[in-house]
Amino acid sequence: MSTSNKSTPEQEAALIEAAYQHLLMGYLNSNHRKKIEIIEKAYHFARNAHEGIRRRSGEPYTMHPIAVATIVSREMGLGSTSICAALLHDVVEDTEYTIEDIEVQFGPKIARIVEGLTKISGGIFGSNASAQAENFRKLLLTMSDDIRVVLIKMADRLHNMRTLDSMPPQKQFKIAGETLYIYAPLAHRLGLFAVKTELEDLSFKYEHPEAHAAIAEQIITSEAKRNEIFDRFAAPIRERLDKMGLTYEFRARVKSCYSIWKKMQAKRIPFEEVYDLYAARIVFECPNEADEKRICWNIYSEITDLYRLHPDRVRDWISTPKANGYRALHITVMGPDGKWVEVQIRSRHMDDIAERGFAAHWKYKIGEGEEESELAAWLQTIEDILKNPEPNALDFLDTIKLNLFSSEIVVFTPKGEMLTLPKDSSVLDVAFTLHTELGTHCIAGKVNHKLVPLSHRLASGDQVEVLTSHTQQPKAEWNKYLVTAKGKTRLRSALKHDRRMIIDRGERRLQTLLAEHNVEPTGEVLSRIISAEHAQNKEDLYFMIGNDEIALSDQLLKSVRPRQEGNVFTRLWRNPFGGKTRKPDEAEPPTANKKEAVDTKQVYVLSSQDGVSNYTIASCCHPIPGDDVVGYVNERNEVIVHKLDCPTAMRLKSVDGGRLVQTQWDTSSARFPATIHVEGIDRLGILQEIIYIISTNMAINMRALNIRADQGVFKCDLNVLIADVNVVTNLCKRLKRVKGVNMATRVNS
Repeated sequence: MSTSNKSTPEQEAALIEAAYQHLLMGYLNSNHRKKIEIIEKAYHFARNAHEGIRRRSGEPYTMHPIAVATIVSREMGLGSTSICAALLHDVVEDTEYTIEDIEVQFGPKIARIVEGLTKISGGIFGSNASAQAENFRKLLLTMSDDIRVVLIKMADRLHNMRTLDSMPPQKQFKIAGETLYIYAPLAHRLGLFAVKTELEDLSFKYEHPEAHAAIAEQIITSEAKRNEIFDRFAAPIRERLDKMGLTYEFRARVKSCYSIWKKMQAKRIPFEEVYDLYAARIVFECPNEADEKRICWNIYSEITDLYRLHPDRVRDWISTPKANGYRALHITVMGPDGKWVEVQIRSRHMDDIAERGFAAHWKYKIGEGEEESELAAWLQTIEDILKNPEPNALDFLDTIKLNLFSSEIVVFTPKGEMLTLPKDSSVLDVAFTLHTELGTHCIAGKVNHKLVPLSHRLASGDQVEVLTSHTQQPKAEWNKYLVTAKGKTRLRSALKHDRRMIIDRGERRLQTLLAEHNVEPTGEVLSRIISAEHAQNKEDLYFMIGNDEIALSDQLLKSVRPRQEGNVFTRLWRNPFGGKTRKPDEAEPPTANKKEAVDTKQVYVLSSQDGVSNYTIASCCHPIPGDDVVGYVNERNEVIVHKLDCPTAMRLKSVDGGRLVQTQWDTSSARFPATIHVEGIDRLGILQEIIYIISTNMAINMRALNIRADQGVFKCDLNVLIADVNVVTNLCKRLKRVKGVNMATRVNS
């Protein structure tokens, strides 16, 4: 509980007033037209509305909207309308006031933004759907009307993450997972680099506290040495820049803890081997935007005169900006200590957009520059997706995320029109991007004047011509060739009519089969068949039958059996340990009793007795004791254990957070499978040494070994049974000591 809860009313009032004055001071120091009166009015309105309400931390609730408004003003550079909407953003949700009240007091513009920010319940996904997914859809729908809605929502989420320590652990998991899955990618796509970086780092801090603390400490420990290397690298460059007569900042920017951790995981390396811990950044003043490109390339020339350039790592984001408006020139050169250093070259204007995003410079009703046109095009893409959203919340979020966090390529039409598409887009993506009719009748393409199939993956700079035929019809298998959300949505719409006919055909076929076997098509019968055939729902089952993906035979009805005296179905009970099927008149064995509901508010102890566990290890990430894990309670009250950073777990945290349970391993003697990947220089006897360490020296049960050698280099995958993650860590350390072994690391099975 915060000490603010023990403060006197006078002290709390002074605290609130000080926070508001800090907000006001930042606004007065900005370039915006000064509209103090309406901000004062919004502040007093919000303060009165939230009077007596406290946050979980114990502080007065009014501190939250003031903090959000401060982020909106000071960190995003927005003006009075956004500040007022931020101050009022929780009033309608948490108090008796309505949107109509806001409109009467503050006008339609602020009321519309507050309405966009107000959470909703229920929605298009149904009663069991994710409220987060529906909120996200609502948020995106309002973006096209006023981009400030999503910017204020970002500020709201950022402040919630900054104060997340007051929440219980299961809430922290849920909110951190949702932030990493939805909000950080959205911030990235809008160009809010500083917000995106902080959201990722805070999520990482709550999902992997020990790893975050260790990396943060190592960054501090290595700072002095890092600064010394940077100063040696920067000194000759500063001399050149001074001779050019530039006013500039030249500094080193250290990667975030999350970025470093991701690199360590992807490359399977320790902190000491992450060589690109920082990037050097040159930010120069340039009053005339027309000179920015020339100065960037002049600086490039001076740096490459001093240091050797890495030719494959030049990124010209000036000539072709990213879709989120990011512009800069990135080069990588060999530093004096023999390590590659990335240098980012940008003007002050470019830097401002890179940190805050050009969404913050939106020209309301005044007209659009080139940057705003790009943003408008992206918002139109989001609108296209939302016209026919997936009924399933997970699919919907994945469709949106497809376009939010994708790397981009730039391709050209035969007339020279430039298209920005996600990485790995195909000819079919281009066809659907240009027009639905082109997509549905696409038969092939010409890429750089060479004939290619419609599935051909494009590279940046390709010139693409779409070839069509009136006889071509869209096919369901095209979905695997599509990367763009627009392409998937348009293909789905095109297939809708055909799909309805196939579903009707499948329904008729199944009804005929059931009638032949004297089985009534009740809901229970259909549910059993759906489960047995791994279909998502009834329509999906009918479609699979109508599309000949499921063969109609007696085998289809293996999960339902009619009694002789009527159409009443027997239940098939199976012993979970491999016993035989129980007859309907037999007593139900104890193992088949319905599981008690898991209390998601309590810590769930993962235990194993007599070979029977009260949990299931997720096959997607294979966690073992010692890993940071989270439990997910499925419909059968079974606890499925995932690693915290498992992609499946991230999706579940985002859309079904209520089913998460905090877990704790017990000290059981159970053994878990793990895979160790070893690489090194091949030599006589090295395999025997590795096996000796595992089986004899460390007494570890080895289940499988796969070794490959090629031109003096070997790679080996070891499948072992171990008790916890510490055994894996010690094993990897021992293996690295073997002469010739360069790498030994655990990988997902």
